[in-house]
Amino acid sequence: MIKTHFYTMQNGLRVLLIDTQAFPSLTTLLFVKAGSRYETTKNNGIAHFFEHMAFKGSKKYPDAQTLATIIEGLGGVFNAFTSVDHTAYYVKAPAEDAQTVVDVIGDMIQHSRLDPKEVEKEKGVIIQEMNMYEDMPQRRVYEIFESLLYPDHPLGFDIIGTKETVSSFTRATFTDYIDQLYHPNNAVLVLAGGLTQGKRTMQYYEDIINKRFKSWKRQEVSYPLPIHEEQAKPDLAVQFKKSEQAHFILGFRTFSRFDERKYVLIILAAILGAGMSSRLFREVREKRGLCYSIHTFTEYFDDAGYMATYAGVEPRESRVKDAMKIILQEHTKIAKKGVPAQELKTARELVKGRLILSLEDTLNVASLAGRKMLFESKMLDVEEHIRRIEAITADEVAHLAQEIITPATLNCALIGPFKNKKTFEKMLLG
Repeated sequence: MIKTHFYTMQNGLRVLLIDTQAFPSLTTLLFVKAGSRYETTKNNGIAHFFEHMAFKGSKKYPDAQTLATIIEGLGGVFNAFTSVDHTAYYVKAPAEDAQTVVDVIGDMIQHSRLDPKEVEKEKGVIIQEMNMYEDMPQRRVYEIFESLLYPDHPLGFDIIGTKETVSSFTRATFTDYIDQLYHPNNAVLVLAGGLTQGKRTMQYYEDIINKRFKSWKRQEVSYPLPIHEEQAKPDLAVQFKKSEQAHFILGFRTFSRFDERKYVLIILAAILGAGMSSRLFREVREKRGLCYSIHTFTEYFDDAGYMATYAGVEPRESRVKDAMKIILQEHTKIAKKGVPAQELKTARELVKGRLILSLEDTLNVASLAGRKMLFESKMLDVEEHIRRIEAITADEVAHLAQEIITPATLNCALIGPFKNKKTFEKMLLG
């Protein structure tokens, strides 16, 4: 049984200690509410770039080789990721090495060296990362979709930035950004794993954390530009690319992470495209052989959200249009006819089961709990989440589908060997 201890340090850092009472390993994960939606057209990409620079050396651990040698010398792994609205740094290692791990993460974030020579070298690395993503249309299409949804707004910025912005960054660009957002009252620290294996106690971890992070200074932080969505008809973005497969995302605007309907939306997305029993997998892949990969997913922000389906299809206009048409038809069927009891039950069990299975990995435990605290200031309650899922009715699913599956909220991003998007526009307009 998982046991959670939560407290807030005097400087505002929120700390979650999650004892899985399993293997004596742990994930230490530090979340900071900093991402591309906090950027401008001039510093777009700085959140992701600083994530890189944190691993290039700090006051106590002067270079990348020192950091890597210490963590890998424990048998550990470490990495980070940047999103639209948060950045996270983590280390997975034996629980007995918690003191070293916490010290490393703390020093990386509070005392990054930001050596100008390393900054210049890393510019080339990040530009090559951009080039790599351009060769991965199945990834790039997600960025195009969000830029379509949120044009001229930081929510629609590419997280990695542009070659122009990244090339212009100086040490001052980093320090200005850090001063705006990297403060303890804008962060959550999570330790998840077999914390109390052996003779270690929760107080042991508290003492380690307090010692490392007490000097981190609290400060007022910047707030992101809010989004005001306006859309009256379907919208489409097409990027020409010669490829062996056409990639598209087709989806609808929904609502923020604070909307209670998100539990119903999870079930609606599962019915449409989660797993091999879902409608879209059966109709698009199994019955017609139009694609290999297809899935439906949801995304939430503080003030917006969407539900969308990704598919990779043979790069012929007719095949892409057929796949899009079937996807839209299955959305409309739910809105008009609802869902049978057995299909609803299957979706609920799938959502519950995948949540439970995800908790086998301490990184997933730390991620779920950390995000919940960072954005909603709430503890992760798996049992409550399951109860909410179990209580969802077919009427709720049908009603939500009727509400959000409308032409006025439909958007589609497509990458493939297509120069004329008018034919796809006609199909989407119906």
